[in-house]
Amino acid sequence: MKSLFDDVSIRCSKIVTKTYSTSFSLATKLLYKSIRSHIYNIYGFVRFADEIVDSFHGYDKESLFNRFSDDLELALKNRISLNPILNAFQHTFHKFNIDKSLVDAFMTSMRMDLHKKDYLTQEDFKTYIYGSADVVGLMCLKVFVKGDMKKYNELKEMAMALGSAFQKVNFLRDLKADYDVLERSYFPSIDLKNLDENSKQEIIDDIESDFALGLSGIKKLPIEAKFGVFMAYRYYSQLLKKLKKTPALKIKETRIRVSNPKKIELLMRSYVKYQLKLM
Repeated sequence: MKSLFDDVSIRCSKIVTKTYSTSFSLATKLLYKSIRSHIYNIYGFVRFADEIVDSFHGYDKESLFNRFSDDLELALKNRISLNPILNAFQHTFHKFNIDKSLVDAFMTSMRMDLHKKDYLTQEDFKTYIYGSADVVGLMCLKVFVKGDMKKYNELKEMAMALGSAFQKVNFLRDLKADYDVLERSYFPSIDLKNLDENSKQEIIDDIESDFALGLSGIKKLPIEAKFGVFMAYRYYSQLLKKLKKTPALKIKETRIRVSNPKKIELLMRSYVKYQLKLM
């Protein structure tokens, strides 16, 4: 029965989420059950595409990515795939009428990572951020509003800002791995070899501007999604807070993280704020 295969596919996406990201998995658990599995499905898809270009060293990444891209197109067209991650994603894609242009933009940014190493202009940077992060936020927003296009259009800019903020925090946190291992430099006009406090603050100011807009959108989300997204916001805000306190030179030498006990503390504090309607 196809329904059994679909159930297995969705469970695979959940396993991918829990295995690759404890923080995102925790936030997703706080969403209402009615939408939770669909966020797992979106995460599983974007995670697998990202893993191909970032992690499969020693393999023909371009060939693997091309095959994944072809399988994606067939999954969306035929509404089925023997790749359980793509089968789960196509289910969510069709159920919530996700715009194909969002998927295409995401795949374009992932393909850029196969060859492009430096983002020297703001235009290049914004194009990459849009495809790698903003559109993921918009896919999730489609699920959160359950097809309400008026609500979607109202929150669209804010969802993109939140996606941008999350991605830029990741870039700042992962400077060492991106530069030393993947030989990538995402932030334009900043010399990562000589990252100083002024350059770091410039990046942080940009992220905080995105966060402010993103938070205004979280407050307007449907009840089914609000607390889970707020928790993700709190986690990334805490990560940014730690990065602000970390000297620029040290950021290049180590990967800053939020400990599991701190994540639990954030969860409890976030729940109190949520219940008291302080957010």
